[in-house]
Amino acid sequence: MPSQPTAPATHTVEPWHLIDDDECRRASRVLELVGRRWSSSILFAIARGARRFGQVLASVAGLSDRMLAVRLKELERAELVVRLVEPTTPVSVRYELTPRGRELVEAMQPLVRYGQRWATGR
Repeated sequence: MPSQPTAPATHTVEPWHLIDDDECRRASRVLELVGRRWSSSILFAIARGARRFGQVLASVAGLSDRMLAVRLKELERAELVVRLVEPTTPVSVRYELTPRGRELVEAMQPLVRYGQRWATGR
């Protein structure tokens, strides 16, 4: 007896709850902040252990010191990064992720895996 043709496999996406306008605005603000050029790279550099300004700068290819200063201030205002000043001679400054910043980096891990799987090289 001949086999019956099978329907093509379809991939379904599980429905998720509808988000309201306030949730959408909050999510958009976070995505816009980490989507700014260099922001996610800076967060990842700090998460990987870069603590001093020069270490972060060296960890992110193509990033200028001026832009690093601008982005660090934005990330501080968003309470993702904290700037710690040690009163030594000379003064020592280091940067760390806040608990909010660590949670964001963890939340970004699926995007990293997505990029490893699907993003084409440039």
